[in-house]
Amino acid sequence: MPGMLRLATVGAALALGAAQASAAPPSSSPNAPAQVPTARIGSDYTYGPVTDVSYIRVEYGRFETYIDWLNSTWKPTMVALKKAGIIIDYKVYQLRPKSPDEPNLILMLTFKNMAAYAGDMGDKVEEFEAVTDKVICNTECQNNARVARGEYRKLLGNELIREVILK
Repeated sequence: MPGMLRLATVGAALALGAAQASAAPPSSSPNAPAQVPTARIGSDYTYGPVTDVSYIRVEYGRFETYIDWLNSTWKPTMVALKKAGIIIDYKVYQLRPKSPDEPNLILMLTFKNMAAYAGDMGDKVEEFEAVTDKVICNTECQNNARVARGEYRKLLGNELIREVILK
């Protein structure tokens, strides 16, 4: 139906993330960042889009409240980010958690490539924030709203995954 968020199983995306994580060679130091293999000319793969995955736990009985916020605020922001060429896609997935400390919702923002990534360590963060400030409100206002949403939803973590395109 138009206007409805897409809710589905996220197993394939999580499997991709797990495969990428297990493909990284072990580092010499436990605190060293994970090594990501680089594509070589003539290799059997290239890198594709980059997706920022947010793992959310919505409190029992508050799912509809959170979906209302996603429809009223988050989705219009994603539409504006897509129109501005900052993201290429966004998705929402519902999960059936195995335990109370696992996510029951996943939000995904997909960027064309790592150079287009606008997360907290990306080069496009200023452009991203300019759109969110215009569509939602300024950073202080957004932070206050995050605190209020914290009463019924918890961000359990984020993960950055990158598609590997086999040739």
